[in-house]
Order: sequence, then C-alpha cells, then structure tokens
Amino acid sequence: MKKTYIFLIMIVLTTSLSAFTLKKYGEFHFEKVHENIYVMHGPIVSPDMENEGFMNNPAIIEGKTGLIIIDPGGSYNIGKKVLVEIEKISKKPILATINTHKHGDHWFANKALLEKYPKLKIYAHPQMIKEVKGGEADKWYDILDRLTKNLKGTNNAFAYPNHALKEGENIVIDGEKFIAHHPKIAHTDTDLLITHVNLKTLFLGDNVMKGRLGAFDASSSVFGNITLLEELLKNKNLDFYIPGHGISGKQVETITPYLTYLKTVAKWAQKAYDDDLEAYEVKPQAIKELTAFEHWDGFEYALGRHMMKAYDEISLADEE
Repeated sequence: MKKTYIFLIMIVLTTSLSAFTLKKYGEFHFEKVHENIYVMHGPIVSPDMENEGFMNNPAIIEGKTGLIIIDPGGSYNIGKKVLVEIEKISKKPILATINTHKHGDHWFANKALLEKYPKLKIYAHPQMIKEVKGGEADKWYDILDRLTKNLKGTNNAFAYPNHALKEGENIVIDGEKFIAHHPKIAHTDTDLLITHVNLKTLFLGDNVMKGRLGAFDASSSVFGNITLLEELLKNKNLDFYIPGHGISGKQVETITPYLTYLKTVAKWAQKAYDDDLEAYEVKPQAIKELTAFEHWDGFEYALGRHMMKAYDEISLADEE
C-alpha cells in the first residue's frame, strides 16, 4: 500500500512538472471544444515576460491518421511547450499547420514543429509569405524579444510558411476539408480565415478578439474589419467560431462584442472628422459608450490609437 501511495505521488509530481505553466497565469492545456477540435486558449493579455509571449489560441484538428495545427504560438520556446501539450492529446504525427496572418505571436512556434517534423507543410496566404520573408518576421522578432525576453532560438532561420493558400482555395488533409477566405484588408492584408467544413467551424485569426485589444498597423483597416464581421454574421451555416485571442463560442457571442467595439470607434472617429475635431477630443465620449470593454486588456492604450486609425481612414477616403 505504501509503495502504491508513493507511486501515485510520483505520477502527480511528474505531471505537474511537465505541465505548461506560466507564472501568475497558471497552467495551459488543450481542451476539446467541438468533436475532434481542441483549443489551448492563451492568456488574454498583451505579450510580456510573465506570459513569455504566449497569448494566442493554438488549435488542433485531429484527423484519422494525423493532426493539423492552426497558429501554434509566438516563439520557438513556446512551440516546444505547445508540442508537449499536443502530444498529450494525441500521439499521431503533425501533418500540417496553417498560419492565419503575419504577426509573429501566431506563427513563430512553427520552428518547434518543423524541428520535429522536417517535411511539415506550413500553409499561409501568399501575401503573408511575401511579407514575413521581406522583413515582417524580423520586425516582430524585435517586438516580441523586447517585450518577452523569450525569443531565443526563434530567429535562427525562421520557419516560414512553405505552401501558399489563396482566397477560396479548398484543401483536404487526412480527410479534413478546409476552405480559405482572404479578406482584402481587415486585421492585416495577410489574413486567412479558415473554415473547417467537416464540423462547420471557422478559425477567425485576429479579425476577432475577445477580452483584449490588439494593434492596427499600416496594413490594417478598421472599416475593412467591420465589413468582414458584418458579412460573417450574415452566414448562418457555421456552428462554432474560434478567435485569435479570447474564448471560442457560437457566432453572436464570439463576433458581436468586437464588432460593437469597432463600430463605436468608427462612429466617434466620424463624429470628430465631421465636427473638425481631433480624434482624441471625442475619446472621453467614446469611453462612456464603451464601458463594457473597459476590462479588456489594452483598452486605454488601444482605444486612442484605434480612433486615430479610423480617423485617418475616413480622411483618406474623403480625399479620394
């Protein structure tokens, strides 16, 4: 009896030691969200040393003989931890991974997967492949290395996507069918939304966030993102939605909060432009209307920048 007790303690300790743990954020593992789909919901925060740069939602689709991974994470080191958690779900080999866009917090972990599976197919939109090879990877490396100090080993030959996936293209991997949708410009100009046809599930990338607010860069469009989400809400043929950051769920509960936020930002940016004011001058009024989002990570920092982005888009459209 005593030997059995000691053996059980050893199992618990071993499991605990091998768990993917991030300081104050706790343990992370893949959870089954929809039949053969598993998601590891990352911390809903911006990259820092405590989360080691992990805050996205890596996903597994389990096929008959292998696995397909979507957005494995933000560094080589994170990728190794994610890989351990993947193998707790299934010992089947990883056949492919799909990257939803160019931002490094979603795809730098490709390297850990490619290290174990040298023939791994890594899919992305051709514009993403072009931009990450053209300097976007280095830019994101510098950002994440400065914020997280956890990028060691990531940039010793980036694991770039090696297969292009274009708008409307269908691919079948191990019996699992996927359709790629590329909005011209939304969160970035490199986005892929991936429909898993078998289970009517949509992987949204960062075109939808829940609980945190990311940046809009020069390749982004607030209004393009709004248009995309309005179009998605019209489609009633899908059952489940997985955002790039935040908790997965049904259509309205997943898409509507972020869409509401963006439309409110756009409304007040338009108000400022019409009244010949600067965006920051109407920010206090926008905040009053956005109290439901005050607890979202990055709210105070991001709101002003999002309003300026929307304002600039309105001004540019008016000049054309």
